Amino acid sequence: MIPTLALGAAEPSKAEPSAQNSVLLAAMKSELNRAVTDLGKGAKADQPAPYYVSYSAEDTTSTVLTAQSGALLNTSTHRYRLADVQVRVGAPSLDNTHGTHRAQAVKTVRLPLTDDRLALQTALWVATNSGYASALDNYQRVKTEQDVRAKEEDGSADFSDEKPAVSVDKLAVPPRVDTAAWEKRIRTLSQVLREYPDVYLDQVQMMVVSGTSFYVSSEGAEVVFPQTMTRLIVIATSRAEDGMDLYRTATFESEKPEGLASMEKITAEVKGLGESLEALRKAPLTTPFEGPAILSGRAAAVFFHEVLGHRLEGQRQRGDEEGQTFTKQLGKPILPEFLSVADDPTLSYYGKQFLSGEYSFDDEGVKAERVSLVEKGVLKSFLMSRLPIASFSQSNGHGRAETGHVPAGRQGNLIVSSTKTVPEAELRKQLIEEAKKQGKPFGLYFEDISSGFAVTTRNSPQAFSVIPLVVYRVYVDGRPDELVRGVSIVGTPLAALNRILVTGDHNEVFNGICGAESGSIPVSAIAPAMLVSEIETQRQEKGIARPPILPRPGTEEDTVKGAQ
Repeated sequence: MIPTLALGAAEPSKAEPSAQNSVLLAAMKSELNRAVTDLGKGAKADQPAPYYVSYSAEDTTSTVLTAQSGALLNTSTHRYRLADVQVRVGAPSLDNTHGTHRAQAVKTVRLPLTDDRLALQTALWVATNSGYASALDNYQRVKTEQDVRAKEEDGSADFSDEKPAVSVDKLAVPPRVDTAAWEKRIRTLSQVLREYPDVYLDQVQMMVVSGTSFYVSSEGAEVVFPQTMTRLIVIATSRAEDGMDLYRTATFESEKPEGLASMEKITAEVKGLGESLEALRKAPLTTPFEGPAILSGRAAAVFFHEVLGHRLEGQRQRGDEEGQTFTKQLGKPILPEFLSVADDPTLSYYGKQFLSGEYSFDDEGVKAERVSLVEKGVLKSFLMSRLPIASFSQSNGHGRAETGHVPAGRQGNLIVSSTKTVPEAELRKQLIEEAKKQGKPFGLYFEDISSGFAVTTRNSPQAFSVIPLVVYRVYVDGRPDELVRGVSIVGTPLAALNRILVTGDHNEVFNGICGAESGSIPVSAIAPAMLVSEIETQRQEKGIARPPILPRPGTEEDTVKGAQ
């Protein structure tokens, strides 16, 4: 029996520090002003003054607790300050970030933790000088390349003109975590998985992050806002007899620790991971399949994030190396007319579910906006950073990046809505009917999908692959559903998206971390379950490692063998 643990009350909050009096903000503004003024003195043809300089900084405190095999593995609290310095020379129409040089436009520096203004300015000064030197070198390369290369398909500018935002919010308060209580909780959750002999390795990790984002620019932007997030991740792994590695994960997110799901609910999900892994070890391997399928709401959310969302990011619409799947499709149908898609990072919650992809201002200091991407099946817009494209010259607040990367158009909270819905039970009936119509012995039901990747460049086929974790065959003759393993969904986006027949009548939320050229960022995707007339699957790589020779310590099998 798993004990129920009370969450307990958080400490009373103290007076929130004022961002207006922040020494870090003052140092950033002072050094920015000095850099812009002094770098402009004595400008020469081969050493032009920068036309734009920005400083973005993160002052973050994180508490991480990790348990494994029922025991505490790690407890730590860490504070760090990092800053990105961006220097642009030339002009917005053509600057040092053009083309393949874009990734080199940021210099990252670790800042002192103490509020020593001179020390803070010195660190920014070092990064600014290094960034300026790099910008000058790259600008010369850009101009040379322009002289010798063929004309580009999209001659848009390298930087958009935006009204500078001014919004100075409060500073984040360091996270208040009842460490002793949470250490006990994560150990308890990890102990749950010890009840399953075939779970070879588990990890339960609790992360509480509280930070303040700062952004100032030579255009006059000044943005300060706090961000807090709590994430509990449970990972369980196993291996089938034929060598296939298997894993299940569960994540729980909230703004603060006390907002997480109850221990009863989390414990139930953790038990489900153990039971699922034991069932997957015994499940038959899949065979390649092409036919009807249902994606659960969570699975459909990941599917849309990978298959559609990445291809609607602005920077993918320009550049001779990009496949530009939807660049010429503006104003044309790309989905069935009953589907619409928007991205709204201004939402913190969907119903009672916390959304990881929420933010107030993007990483270029532009206010976050809701963007209607697809309306009744017709493509209307793209997710824009300050990198213009032929059809859109302005940002819509989706320039996002992990520290150390140049912001790019990225997803925040991707929301799929439908006007053609049926209850889940009806969706299953229609799956069976569709399988019969196609002469298939079964359709597939994708309960959970972990991740995937989307190929968007021209030098590779415009394809996608997503990795389901839990897949069932739904037989048309009434046999019980059969769990199978080793399934991978593959295909091309235009074909896959237009095979959606109908959706379920309620949405589900997927929260996760998305990695791309501008780093790893938190995202959310929201979608209803979907019936697809045809989906293509193939078998995942199986692996060659054998399961452990010795049984896991402490299991019943281990006790029997030890007695012998």
